Amino acid sequence: MSEQIDNPLQDEVSREASPVESRNIQQFISFKVGDEEFAIDIMAVREIKGWTATAPLPNQPEYNLGVLNLRGTIVPTFDLRCRFGMGRTKTTPYHVVIIASVQERTIGLLVDAVSDILTVNEDQIRPVPDMERITAAEFLSGIITVEESMVVLLSLEKLFHRGETSSSAELAA
Repeated sequence: MSEQIDNPLQDEVSREASPVESRNIQQFISFKVGDEEFAIDIMAVREIKGWTATAPLPNQPEYNLGVLNLRGTIVPTFDLRCRFGMGRTKTTPYHVVIIASVQERTIGLLVDAVSDILTVNEDQIRPVPDMERITAAEFLSGIITVEESMVVLLSLEKLFHRGETSSSAELAA
């Protein structure tokens, strides 16, 4: 005759938050622009889609490719390579657009490829070192070391702050 004994610890373990839900864990979508790898907070990402042509708008910064129609929502799309002062992207069907939410608006980010989902502890995020190019460093929020490489974390809020007046040429200077 076997009796099952209730184990209060068993119930407590099953109710613990998963590691991803822990307060010290963050997830990022990493992507490539040129040979560099960047990442943004996964909570900002709404969708990832293949490149489709955009409709250009007049008097926009060079890094603004125009707008695309995403199931009825008009989404401004930005070329991150150009935004970083690395020249304009020659788009192919292999390029990817990350649809993200930034300060109550939806934007598209043209990147070369999406790489991975990174799950890291907050203490794995290193601060951005002091650099001479202060303007460019303003939209970097940290650096993660992944195996032998480093991934730069972007602050989309700072990168696409409304009223942005600096151009990619200023960033490249």
